[in-house]
Amino acid sequence: MLKKTKSWKTFFTMVHWSLRRHSSWVQLAGHEGNFKPSEGGQILKKFSTVESACLEALMGDALRPYVPAYHGVVVKEGECYIQMDDLLRGLDTPSIMDCKMGVRTYLEEELTKALLKPTPRKDMYQKMVKVDPSAATAEEHSQGAVTKPRYMQWREHISSTASLGFRIEGVTIEGGAVQKDFKQTRTQEQIIDTFLTFTKRRESILRAYHSRLESMRSTLQESTFFRTHEVIGSSLLFVHDRQGRANVWMIDFGKTLPAPPQLALRHNVPWTQGSHEDGYLIGLHHLTHTLQAAWQRLGLEEVPAPSEP
Repeated sequence: MLKKTKSWKTFFTMVHWSLRRHSSWVQLAGHEGNFKPSEGGQILKKFSTVESACLEALMGDALRPYVPAYHGVVVKEGECYIQMDDLLRGLDTPSIMDCKMGVRTYLEEELTKALLKPTPRKDMYQKMVKVDPSAATAEEHSQGAVTKPRYMQWREHISSTASLGFRIEGVTIEGGAVQKDFKQTRTQEQIIDTFLTFTKRRESILRAYHSRLESMRSTLQESTFFRTHEVIGSSLLFVHDRQGRANVWMIDFGKTLPAPPQLALRHNVPWTQGSHEDGYLIGLHHLTHTLQAAWQRLGLEEVPAPSEP
């Protein structure tokens, strides 16, 4: 039902739990054991020390209204899980979009380790040429392999991650098939098309999302957590249903680490190796303007020039 993937997507699993709550829940292929269903409108996610610490800290931070409520750690069938609210509870056939935030989705230490030992990887070469056969160099074609740093940086640049500070990971509309073919979606026009399809061109949904992002941006500026953490690989989860209820949530904090104490992260400047900048506010800025541009496409109002992130 779902193509095998190593980078599981939280919202895919959430969709199937919510729609099949009283039958067998569907687990992403290759990631059995990461999730378990729970009772009382909650879900269980396989324990991560990093994510658990982040969620616990966020419960006392200004960002609490923008993240799933955290209910501690539970043990089930001998495994530890993080218990949190099911963000789809009570929604009528929800539509969901996952946008991964930031100008990079890998930790600096991941790149450093890979650069110290740049071993050619056949699996990463195969992933690259499957998306774009012309992406590999003549030498890489002859080896049938690419190094991990080369693959990681290529992956960010073929999507909108490097240019806009976010990328679409997946979409499902009213419980339909999960769409994941967004690896080369990189222009604002392509993303506008996706948002209009996702919202079925409903002005009220677009406005609700825009309002939530603007509110989130203000809160991020006040957040102690955001000021002191490098937010990598985190997503914004866009959710709306047939009744017009819409919300956006910050999810996935497994790579969100405290920044070195001597650094004052700005989150709105390009990343250079060693800076620990994530570009989260760059992505939020472009997402907000993309929603405004979607209104313009509908002929609803003029789009003002975007402010600085």
